[in-house]
Amino acid sequence: MKKTALFEKHTALNAKIAPFGGYQMPIQYQGILREHNATRTACAVFDTCHMGEFLIEGDTAVEDLEKVLSCDVASLGVGACRYGFLCNETGGVLDDQILYRLGPQQFMMVVNSATQEADFSWIDSHRSSKTGLNNISEQTGKIDIQGPLSAKIVNSILSESIEDLRFYRFGHNYYDGEKVLVSRTGYTGELGFELYCSNGAAMKIWDECIGRGASPAGLGARDTLRLEMGFPLYGHELSANINAGESGFSRAISSNKAFIGSAHLKNHGLQNKLVGIRLDGKRAAREGDLIEVNGRSVGFITSGSYSPSLECAIALGYVEMIHSQRHTPVSIKGKRIDTEGIVTDLPFYKQGTVRADLKSCL
Repeated sequence: MKKTALFEKHTALNAKIAPFGGYQMPIQYQGILREHNATRTACAVFDTCHMGEFLIEGDTAVEDLEKVLSCDVASLGVGACRYGFLCNETGGVLDDQILYRLGPQQFMMVVNSATQEADFSWIDSHRSSKTGLNNISEQTGKIDIQGPLSAKIVNSILSESIEDLRFYRFGHNYYDGEKVLVSRTGYTGELGFELYCSNGAAMKIWDECIGRGASPAGLGARDTLRLEMGFPLYGHELSANINAGESGFSRAISSNKAFIGSAHLKNHGLQNKLVGIRLDGKRAAREGDLIEVNGRSVGFITSGSYSPSLECAIALGYVEMIHSQRHTPVSIKGKRIDTEGIVTDLPFYKQGTVRADLKSCL
């Protein structure tokens, strides 16, 4: 298993370590509940150095990216980023990613760690000779600072003010004399930032954020936070065997172009839909548990957990389209749970600060 540059810092904090995406990663430090609540009410810092980053550039970069990504690329402005899917020929999701436009013909793509090598090979096999492709994952550190107080901490450690940084935009700044890329993005639903830098700078940023009041948080809290927001996790809500159109993220799928898998998406009607389910009680459903309506199986759970913010159990799952309407009562049947629930709107948690006005937060 690989280790990020921050591994020894996690062990020094007595983090619980477990394998994730090919890396030994921190699951929790002081407890998932405490780390979750710190993100919702104050600020938490996450080690995300395990994520993959590719540089894609050249005269044909836009054309090649339009072909392999479900989202529109040409309309993406310099300094902006966009969420989208890498799909196979049948419309299944090979990975989800965020694309950063660094310049007119230069991009950075951020992908999941477990699929990094496969993603790189897929893009490499579908690019023209004039498009350059470089895997910069090993030399790129990445720290996520998330929560209502994150802007104050990030602004205090960087050389230049971030007050004009808009949601899903990025810019270059300086930390301790080193140029860093700062994006106003994240995976928690709260005001937050992702800093891309050298591994050495990542270690310093980690320490300084904690020194300025951020709580170290692991993958456990990251999972409960994203689940409350209804965000998909690759390998659970998204996979090569699940039609991208059924994920509910229509904003990530362009209707203005052809891309790998688009013909299948357009020519095959959607049979299922990803929905949120609020369960009775606090006992969580688990991936693979069956979803039933009137005693008949109509789908399956992809992720489930206790929601610290809502103080009840919540889950994501795919159900037949006819049963995806809000307020539809369902039953969850699994090895460790047999309970009732109701289809509900996403996100589950609606008080996130993700789009807060930055100037009022500094």
